[in-house]
Amino acid sequence: MAHLCGLCLALRDEHGHAARLVTNYDGLLVSVLMEAQAPASSPYRRAAACALRGFKGADVVTAEGVRLAGAVSLILASGKLRDHIEDGDGVYARRLVAAGAGRMADRWSAAGSGTAAALRFDPAPLLVAVEEQARLERLPAAGLLQLTAPTEAAVAAAFGHTAVLAGKPGNREALAEAGRYFGRLAHLLDAVEDLARDRAAGAYNPLVASGTDLAGARRYCDDAVHGLRLAVAELDLERRHLVNALLVRETGRATARVFAEAEPESPEAPPRDPRVQPDPGGLLSLLCVSATCCTCGVYRPPWDEQRYQSCWDRCDASGCDCCGNACSSCSDCCSGCCECCNCDCSC
Repeated sequence: MAHLCGLCLALRDEHGHAARLVTNYDGLLVSVLMEAQAPASSPYRRAAACALRGFKGADVVTAEGVRLAGAVSLILASGKLRDHIEDGDGVYARRLVAAGAGRMADRWSAAGSGTAAALRFDPAPLLVAVEEQARLERLPAAGLLQLTAPTEAAVAAAFGHTAVLAGKPGNREALAEAGRYFGRLAHLLDAVEDLARDRAAGAYNPLVASGTDLAGARRYCDDAVHGLRLAVAELDLERRHLVNALLVRETGRATARVFAEAEPESPEAPPRDPRVQPDPGGLLSLLCVSATCCTCGVYRPPWDEQRYQSCWDRCDASGCDCCGNACSSCSDCCSGCCECCNCDCSC
């Protein structure tokens, strides 16, 4: 939460309130990697109360890492907006909406590039990745790894630059390798999650375009998870726990979860809780997400799997850190938290 809120506030302070829309969990990994390499270069400050934290204050990260995360998020979000406009997806098919989104995409791209330059980060790999992705998607017969290559290059550049900011150039090669695997994994998991919906809508999906079935996509994802773990193991980190939780444990869990949902008929897939309803999307989904945030997770909508999980299950699934504030949501079972989280501290 310190990194997520820090990213949101950095975007607000440097680029205005609208920029906070690009706050995302993938982007905060840049800030996490920066702090893990050089904790002293990632100071914290006290932030005022926020509705998304249940009107509570919080200690948030304020450093070059969150600014870099913001720049990367803005540039990639601008590319995603342009992609929606070009494809005429949903409301983007309307001329006025497309025009407004196009202007916002231009502002975000310029703002992200400006911040990147101030941090001595060349935004060219990200800008090229956005253009290359659009070009590849227009090819009649592109391979799956060819389609994921621009995302891999963009994430590799962002991850690698954290070594420069942290003063640990020896980590740069391993971080770039980790970025390539993470970019590939993120791209493929998004494609698997969207597969049924894209097929129904006739929208572009890299799995369909490349003729890759779910079994083939699973092999690529498993290889990416394995490569990511090896790359993370090579890093010289002063604080490794959160990096391992997000880039090692959670990537494996996310892969298993996404493919279990995509292949409910698989005998290896864990049974899906019948009480979990489908997410309706739209305004209702947005309002329920806001209610979850404002109540700090006390309320969860019927389509949230954690609504029906025990506290112990939620603690295990979140990679809870007994040494930090993450354990506050597991207070009822914190006596066993160290065991469920593989944490070597004492509660």
